[in-house]
Amino acid sequence: MSRFHVPPPHRLGHRRHIADRWMRLTGLVLALSLAGMMLALVWWWRPLFLIPGADNLVMSGGDPHLRALMRTISAGESNVGRPYHVIYGGGLVDSLERHPNRCEPIRGGPNRGRCSTAAGRYQLLYGTWLEVAQRYHPDRLDGQVDPAELVFSELAQDLVVHAWLADSRFWRVELAELLRQDRLDEVLKRLSGTWTSLGYGIESHAMTQRLPRIYHQVLEAELRRAPRPMAENDKGRAAETARP
Repeated sequence: MSRFHVPPPHRLGHRRHIADRWMRLTGLVLALSLAGMMLALVWWWRPLFLIPGADNLVMSGGDPHLRALMRTISAGESNVGRPYHVIYGGGLVDSLERHPNRCEPIRGGPNRGRCSTAAGRYQLLYGTWLEVAQRYHPDRLDGQVDPAELVFSELAQDLVVHAWLADSRFWRVELAELLRQDRLDEVLKRLSGTWTSLGYGIESHAMTQRLPRIYHQVLEAELRRAPRPMAENDKGRAAETARP
C-alpha cells in the first residue's frame, strides 16, 4: 500500500479548474494593465494626429521655422478639429467672411467674469485682428480699406500671422533667427504676452508643457517639405541657361 494519500479524481479535477481560473484571471488582469499603460503612454506622448491644432497650415510657402511656430501656437490655443472656425469657449462659427467679434464669457482663471473676442486658429482678439490686419493683410491697400471689412478666411489668418511673426520691427528681434539657433524657450517667452498658453503667463494649461516637443516634431516635417536652397554651382548653371 502506498504511503501517500492520493486525492480522488473529482478533487484533482476541481483543483485544476481553480488553477485554470486563476491563470485566466491573472492573464486578463495583466492584459488590462498593459492596455492601460499603453493608452496612458499614447495620451502622454500624444502623436500629432491627436493634436488637430498642430495640423498643416492652409497657406503655402513661408519660413519653415515660423510655420512650425504657428502650428505650435495653435496647438496651445485652438486644439480642435476646425481651428480656423473656433471662438473662445470652444464654439464654432460657419462664416469666416469677417472676424466673428463675439465676446464670450470667461468662466475661469484670473479674468473670470469678463468676456473674450478671441477667434480663429490663433485666437486673435478683435482689437488685435484689426491692428495686425491693417498692417499685414494681403488685401489691405495702404490704409484705404477698413480692417473690420477684411476677410478672416483660413488663408488670411495664416498669412497675417506669418507676416506678423516675421516683422522684426514689431517684436524687436528676428524670431526666425532665434528659432534657427534653437532658442525656442526665448521665443515662447517673448510671445507669451500675446498667447498665454505658451507658458510664462497666467493661463498655462495641460498642453503648455508639451509645446516644445510639438514644435520640434512639426519643424522636422516643415523642413522636409521646404524647398532646398540652390547650391552656388546650380545657380551658375541656371544663370547660364537663362541668358539669351
